[in-house]
Amino acid sequence: MDRRFALIALAAAALATPLAAAPARKPAAVRHVPPPAPLGDIVRVTLTTELGPIEVELDHKRAPITVENFVRYVDTRRFDGMTFYRAMHLKWGDQPNGLIQTGLRGVATKLFKPIAHEPTSQTGILHKAGTLSMARWAPGTATSDFSILLSDQPGLDADPSSADPDRQAGFAAFGQVVSGMDVVRKIWDSPISPTAGEGPLKGQMLTPPIKVLTVRRSAVQDSGKSCCAPTP
Repeated sequence: MDRRFALIALAAAALATPLAAAPARKPAAVRHVPPPAPLGDIVRVTLTTELGPIEVELDHKRAPITVENFVRYVDTRRFDGMTFYRAMHLKWGDQPNGLIQTGLRGVATKLFKPIAHEPTSQTGILHKAGTLSMARWAPGTATSDFSILLSDQPGLDADPSSADPDRQAGFAAFGQVVSGMDVVRKIWDSPISPTAGEGPLKGQMLTPPIKVLTVRRSAVQDSGKSCCAPTP
């Protein structure tokens, strides 16, 4: 994050000549910041956490709105210092079963506007183990928070045949972990408070949360192939 330094004017205690002109100041050097690199079909990003790195591939080709929003947070360094604050443990099915969640948790000064919802029925990106999925309330309210799945979660996919509008929309999947699932597992296995959290989050809050040191685009930007499982 860029640091801004205030210029402090120093008043002279005495002047040799009352009308002496102040010495000319050299113009401040202009810092040229290169524009962000354009996004290819696949964008690779590394989340460096205090437990190790997680490398992900984002499917810009099939989920352009969601990926461009995510990369905007990355390029402006707004994700730096956030935490993985939630680990949902599902008791049924093959273990590990559940997800971990991170993001800015509604900090208004860091959030961009909510984005349009991109359902799995539109993108074809399904909720599999290692998938990244946007957290939201109603469809169209997603901002910064997202989850990484420990297991396949087809119940998060859009179901156009459902009578429930929320199930019809599902959640927006947009990428996949390609390296660091061992770190994801370490975060998921971290201590959880039995009392912290409200509503459906109660009993799922990591104590302490796991800090994300930096989030950066990786050098390899576009593999030319889709990262995520297609719809059958």
